[in-house]
Order: sequence, then C-alpha cells, then structure tokens
Amino acid sequence: MKGLTFFDTNILVYADDASDPAKQERAISLIVEHQREGSLVVSLQVLQEYFAAATRKLKLDPATAQAKLEILARGKVVRFTEDDVIAAIELHRLGRISFWDAMIVHAARAVKASVLYSEDLGHGSVVGGVAVRNPFVTGA
Repeated sequence: MKGLTFFDTNILVYADDASDPAKQERAISLIVEHQREGSLVVSLQVLQEYFAAATRKLKLDPATAQAKLEILARGKVVRFTEDDVIAAIELHRLGRISFWDAMIVHAARAVKASVLYSEDLGHGSVVGGVAVRNPFVTGA
C-alpha cells in the first residue's frame, strides 16, 4: 500500500459536481482508488465543509450528502485537539496561508500523508512538509 493521501474538500465536492464532467470523473476515480487501498484521509473540517458545499452549492439532497459523508467517515478521519488548532495557527502565521487551509495542511501533516490533494494550494509545492498536488492538472 502506498502512503496516506489527504483529500481537501474541493476534491470531494467535484465528485458530485456534474457541471464539470472531467473533474467529476477524476475526483470519483481518485476517491474510489484511495478508499479501496485504505489510503484516503479526511478531517472533521473536510466532512463539515463537504456537507455544507454539497447541499448549498450543488443543491444535493441532504440525505444523499449525509450518506456519502457516512461512507467517508468509515475511513481515516483526523480529529483535532486544541494543540492542533494552535499548530495550525502557527502554520497560518508562518506559512502565510489562510487559517482554514492551515487546518487542512496540519491535518495532512498530522497523519504523515505523503500527498495532499487540493485545488486551492499551489500544485507541486510543499506546504508544512506536505506535498500538494492538484489532481486536475495534467500529469498530476
């Protein structure tokens, strides 16, 4: 098995977004692959953001979004303590990224994820010691 891979919220949302079929197909493929391998990791923050975005932005039925969230929640989920929030604040201050992105990066770092899939952080960069990949960039 390869190392753990952390999924940012936007990748999960694209799996339900039929307005961009190429991104939807890629997101679904990655989620299924990493779930099968047991390498998919999310955080409570990601689960919350997914539900909010899927039901508000995509107008997904709340019961459907909940069912999808329950499947994700059966896998590896990062849960934070106050020390983790403080560490994310440090990352925010020193890394000059948004606090919410710092929470994502810290969650990926906390589980020693080898990759963080995100469309929001710089593809190919290393943030907080975590390699960032935008899976929608050709060759990612």
